[in-house]
Amino acid sequence: MDDELTQWRCRPLRLFKYLILDARYEKVRQGGSVVDSAVLVAFGVDDKGIRHVLGVSVSLSEAEIHWRGFLDSLVSRGLHGLLCITSDAHSGLKAAIRAVFPGVPWQRCQFHLQQNAQSYVPKLSMKKEVAEDIRIIFNASTREEADRLLKLAVIKYEKSAPQLSEWMDINIQEGLNIFNLKNTHRKKLRTSNLAERVNRELKRRTKVVGIFPSSESCERLVTALLVEISEEWGMGNVYLSMED
Repeated sequence: MDDELTQWRCRPLRLFKYLILDARYEKVRQGGSVVDSAVLVAFGVDDKGIRHVLGVSVSLSEAEIHWRGFLDSLVSRGLHGLLCITSDAHSGLKAAIRAVFPGVPWQRCQFHLQQNAQSYVPKLSMKKEVAEDIRIIFNASTREEADRLLKLAVIKYEKSAPQLSEWMDINIQEGLNIFNLKNTHRKKLRTSNLAERVNRELKRRTKVVGIFPSSESCERLVTALLVEISEEWGMGNVYLSMED
């Protein structure tokens, strides 16, 4: 079984239009102690609009060195042709993306941006209003309109929530690269929800184990689950229409 799963993880890749990256943590026993190990997963949408699980790796953390090694492995297996990469803003992941895919636009997950923004809202009574202002920016019809709405929001909160205003001015821009894509692709690629749904399924299956006896056992179970998911996607409906 290990040979078959290893072969799947190392299988050749090809042209993929979109890449979605995410990580989750599992408890793994290492050296007599229990640690939280990062399960790094890459998802792709090919030129026919079909979803695939491209790879998985169990690492010590989400540090740049681990993400970079994982992304380098995807490239060495033949991954090319990317139009956009979607993920959250973990510092190690961002640095790895810049190093391995310097010319590919990066879309920061808008769902995570909404969550992050709430940490800078000074009053509970303002949270709903701030969330709605950010939602309006994300739902703008064009990039120019989104930039205009962002500028207005930054000015709006300069006095009532200066830290939020400064944070929005710097960070919201990272969630607007989706406007470079065709309209019909934006909704499904502006967040990493595809990965989040898979993570919920992985959690449902791995919580039965609780603590994995080794990183190899964790990687074995997660890989087997992802093989099932990827094969099911390949036989299902088209995720994105690639027709002009």
